[in-house]
Amino acid sequence: MAIGLHKRRAGARERGIARPRPPFLRALGHDDPPAVVHVNGETFRRTEIYKHDSWAATALYTGPAQQVVCKFNRTAPLFGLPMTLVGHWLAQHERQILERLADIPNVPRFAGVVSVNGRVLPHALARSYVAGHPLGRYEVVTDDFFPRLEHLLASMHSRGMAYVDLHKRENIIVGDDSQPYLVDFQISAVLPANPLWNNRLTRSILRMFQESDVYHLLKHKSYNRPDLAGFGHRQMDRHRPWWIWLHRFVAIPPRVLRRVVLVLLGVRRGKGKPATEHFAEDAVRRESQQMRRTA
Repeated sequence: MAIGLHKRRAGARERGIARPRPPFLRALGHDDPPAVVHVNGETFRRTEIYKHDSWAATALYTGPAQQVVCKFNRTAPLFGLPMTLVGHWLAQHERQILERLADIPNVPRFAGVVSVNGRVLPHALARSYVAGHPLGRYEVVTDDFFPRLEHLLASMHSRGMAYVDLHKRENIIVGDDSQPYLVDFQISAVLPANPLWNNRLTRSILRMFQESDVYHLLKHKSYNRPDLAGFGHRQMDRHRPWWIWLHRFVAIPPRVLRRVVLVLLGVRRGKGKPATEHFAEDAVRRESQQMRRTA
């Protein structure tokens, strides 16, 4: 797998395009997601790699009777620091989220633990595959799309949870049945069961996350169905909670610095946008292709 990475780097340099990420910026270092995995005793072969960033590699696998999506959380050291336990914790956290939401429609089902050559991978998990595509920025969805998504979020919130990552459109899947699905619960928040941690402060933080979910849902609606939102995305400023203003003030400088570093490393080009990566995330690739077709 490491040889394949070096070959792709050489090819990228010859073509004058951005290079693949260096190993320290990949969750699995030099390696790609395994070509063959086993889930619940069934053999699956890798069909497509959706993304491989600093924290996880996600790929589609096909078996005799079904398809599953496997996520492999970070195990590669980061600046010399071991990350194996972090990867294990992230996988266990997401598994618990999926299991707690197992009875809610429009959430992928936990498909089982992942093993390779008889060895269980504690940093990985498998979920059911959702046929569809990531929500496009101006994609016109059905009238009941956002009400269904709102109901899904309300169901999570009523269970002491918050999705947290709803600002990313790539986490919202428009199913082939035109219904909304949420994927990637890696950083979703859950109210702690331990009474020592279930206190006024943690409940206040959870409420902020939940209100942020509602805000980002409204933001997506203002792009995709402004007729249902009652306004367009340019009017979203008046609906933005103060903590999101603060987060943007704090988060933008590191984001700009990160893009500069990625450009200097040759991983991205131009202004450092994700679409310029040699292997951009699946959702970014799809949107870039769509924009080129309609240009």
